[in-house]
Amino acid sequence: MEKRVVFQSRILPYLLLAPQIVVTLVFFIWPASQAVFQSVLQEDAFGLSTTFVGLENFEVLFTDSHYLSSFYVTVFFSTSVAVVAIACGLFLAVQADRVIHGATAYKTLLIWPYAVAPAVAGVLFLFLFNPNLGLFVFALRSLGYNWNHALNGEQAMSLVIVAAAWRQISYNFLFFLAGLQSIPKSLIEAAAIDGAQPVRRFWTIIFPMLTPTTFFLLIMNMVYAFFDTFAIIHQVTMGGPGGATNIMVYKVYRDGFVGLDLGGSAAQSVVLMIIVIGFTVIQFRYVERKVHY
Repeated sequence: MEKRVVFQSRILPYLLLAPQIVVTLVFFIWPASQAVFQSVLQEDAFGLSTTFVGLENFEVLFTDSHYLSSFYVTVFFSTSVAVVAIACGLFLAVQADRVIHGATAYKTLLIWPYAVAPAVAGVLFLFLFNPNLGLFVFALRSLGYNWNHALNGEQAMSLVIVAAAWRQISYNFLFFLAGLQSIPKSLIEAAAIDGAQPVRRFWTIIFPMLTPTTFFLLIMNMVYAFFDTFAIIHQVTMGGPGGATNIMVYKVYRDGFVGLDLGGSAAQSVVLMIIVIGFTVIQFRYVERKVHY
């Protein structure tokens, strides 16, 4: 039987919703509308004159080889971060679900990296893989591998992928662990009695029941890689070398605040916003409908 809460006052529901509405308007709707408005304008570097140019900023954007290169870099970077972070988070959650002794300490240690700010995570990996002082660089050189991410684009991309994925693993771990603990143990025990080995039980029972969590995390990790990795890129590579790690959100910053191309930067922001809206629509209108238990 459905229970509904009835407010005696008509104003009270609106007062309760007012803080969230104000936050949404101030921090989401207003900045997004400003980005759309700025994307159809052309301003001089000092902001003294503004000219309406329609969709010219977008036309320039999609014919710019540097922007198209940044798009491909972003797709590769985001996909790699999502795959690495989800795979590692799932593996650690499966192991944590089996741990009996010291389980609380094990889970707590795995959650800690999520509390580290992206900028701090970038600095940590910058020191660890510093070509002159990095601890891991000395280990790699002792194995005969020369590491210098300041000159090698592939190494720079690998480094920022690892740094970004490392921080996100804890987030994925929490969701996967909660999903694993919600699976009825009777199903797994019945499969074990029927002779199914652990690997077969995982792929035929456990993982299919985690697909809603996996699809949710896939979208969240892609959004994280698109937007929340700016600080890592800025601290570790600053988009280099030669634009090898110049993802779209970092290019927005460079073009807008360094190059002072405010109209072009706003157009790039609008493109990013459309991409994230597309991810959200795919997640909630198409992907979840394909998930069956």
